[in-house]
Amino acid sequence: MTIHREGYRSIAIGTLFFGFINLCCTYFLSSSLPALAWIIFFATLGLLLFLISFFRIPNRTLTINDGLIIAPADGKVVVIEETFDEEYFKTKRLQVSIFMSPANVHVNRNPVSGEVVYSQYHKGKYLVAWNPKSSTENERHSVVLRKGNTEILVKQIAGALAKRIVNYLKVGQKVEQTAEMGFIKFGSRVDLLLPIGTKINVELNQVVQGGVTVIADL
Repeated sequence: MTIHREGYRSIAIGTLFFGFINLCCTYFLSSSLPALAWIIFFATLGLLLFLISFFRIPNRTLTINDGLIIAPADGKVVVIEETFDEEYFKTKRLQVSIFMSPANVHVNRNPVSGEVVYSQYHKGKYLVAWNPKSSTENERHSVVLRKGNTEILVKQIAGALAKRIVNYLKVGQKVEQTAEMGFIKFGSRVDLLLPIGTKINVELNQVVQGGVTVIADL
């Protein structure tokens, strides 16, 4: 397991906070209220360890297959339905949405290899990520990957806790399947908009792994 570069600053700040709080507790509480000092120590240690785990990149064998669409994120499948895309396609698409809890790995990966033909950041609200309106009203970043004659829209969506979306892709860039496309901090959602008729290989409430689980046939 390694730590994602997006976490270096947050972990550094968290470590300084942990050290400052516990130095203060040692100075002011260790002699008069040692039990409280220990409670604060373990509570802040737990928060620091959680922060570190949030930015983890686990060692995995990634799925590489030009005929498949691979999960762009860890989490649980919360939507499989037809929807009308008003942003890019202006027509009906098949939407597959993955909800990412704060405990999930938050690295986002390219579901297919191809060319980036669209990349757009949208300011927005911070509704809970499982709210259906979050796809169109929350802060989000959309990219479209073109593979042959097929175009797939991947939408990174901020949730109630997620306040920062990072996306590394630029229009015209050639990308590889399962390579990093971005990162969302502290709970969120990722939508896939696929052509109508795409064969879906996952079910509602199924837990998936980014870069590993097969979402659909290409």
